[in-house]
Amino acid sequence: MRKFKMILVIALVAAMQFAGYSQGGEVIKPPTYPNGVYTKENSASRRPIPYTSLREADVMWSKRVWRVINLKEKINHPLYYPTTPIADRKSLFEVIRDGALKSGTVKCFNSTDDEFRIEFTKSEIENMLVSWDSSATTEDPNNPGNFISAPVKNEITSDKVSKYWIKEDWFYDKQRSVLDVRIIGLLVVIPKLSESGEDQGADKPLFWVYFPEIRPILATQEVYMRHNDAERRTLEDIFWKRMFSSYVIKESNVYDRYISEYTSGINALFESERVKEDIFKYEHDLWHF
Repeated sequence: MRKFKMILVIALVAAMQFAGYSQGGEVIKPPTYPNGVYTKENSASRRPIPYTSLREADVMWSKRVWRVINLKEKINHPLYYPTTPIADRKSLFEVIRDGALKSGTVKCFNSTDDEFRIEFTKSEIENMLVSWDSSATTEDPNNPGNFISAPVKNEITSDKVSKYWIKEDWFYDKQRSVLDVRIIGLLVVIPKLSESGEDQGADKPLFWVYFPEIRPILATQEVYMRHNDAERRTLEDIFWKRMFSSYVIKESNVYDRYISEYTSGINALFESERVKEDIFKYEHDLWHF
């Protein structure tokens, strides 16, 4: 009996330690000069909501879809701002870049292959995001009238990211009787510029990231909420709760082609809405009212 009580006490102590340390790995200590009336601990220790277990036998229907999130739309601004990191917030691109270049927790893949088979090295990512213009010159302060080479650093920052593409799977889970969706990948896109720096009206994809891999990072990054700073959402919440606006550019098809390859203009928008409507109707038609 005494041995049983001892085991029970040890188990309770271990459980208390696990509850205190498992969330963020360590107890969050308040800073010397707190930027607020309290220390924020909730978001810093959050974890992503785990996916429901899914078997192939439970998926009776699925459809792969590619979408575009345009950061110019107001509803998508929490993914774009702040363009310069501040104390408690970063843009989505800053989170991805820091994970890829600083912590090494984010892997980036070639933009031409959305199946995540060609991985970039850290040096390749740095060369992609930072370039030097060696043709620039400036006047020599020690020899007025003469010009010397003055390379200019061109860096891709948050304000230059215009869109994100997402690759996702819609599926009907007959075990739970629900139509569900899971994002597979995220593509960072910037405008394509001419040599003079003018926008050519086209997109330049940079790299893909595997979305399930970055979810733990997104779950700890707060975003701005208009009505209440004490109940802020995270970047993970935006994608989990579908709090963004997007339009379809491709669905799985026998030709493996984008909507823009067989239609354009207003017809392309109608085709995008048709894909959304087909997904909605599939679940709706399974039920009888």
